[in-house]
Amino acid sequence: MKSTSTRRLAISGVLAALYVALTLSTASFAYGPIQFRIADALCVIPFFAPYTSVGLFIGCLIANIFSTVSALDIVIGSAATLLGCVATAKLKNKWLTPIPTIVSNAVLVGAMLAYVYTPDAFLQGFITMSAQVAAGEIAVMLALGLPLTLWLEKSRLKTQIQ
Repeated sequence: MKSTSTRRLAISGVLAALYVALTLSTASFAYGPIQFRIADALCVIPFFAPYTSVGLFIGCLIANIFSTVSALDIVIGSAATLLGCVATAKLKNKWLTPIPTIVSNAVLVGAMLAYVYTPDAFLQGFITMSAQVAAGEIAVMLALGLPLTLWLEKSRLKTQIQ
């Protein structure tokens, strides 16, 4: 049992580091009202291995320390990733794996961005910011997240991370 725990901890650490590296290497379009956070494609992995939600959350938390938006991004953005990952882990249908990450980020990050950028017109800002975040998440999750799900399903890696 101890080797399984060590293995899971190592995999979670690698995913956290990968999330940070992907986010910081694409920082010019990973933060802000219009964002394409490529690292969010990794949020489909909890579908196969729910424990990986923690590693992805920690990676997002570290990446958000470098956010150019607000310190709120550290808390709210990381919570959105955790929520998306936990919801993904509970899914039964692989085709739905992009949806929790898209929705959680659109709602939570959209609200945070509206609070930061349009506090006097929160509702209008929320609608706009949520739509922008959702568009970026849809692009990333359909172009990268869903293909990653399909690849992992056929890959031997799936059994190694479970």
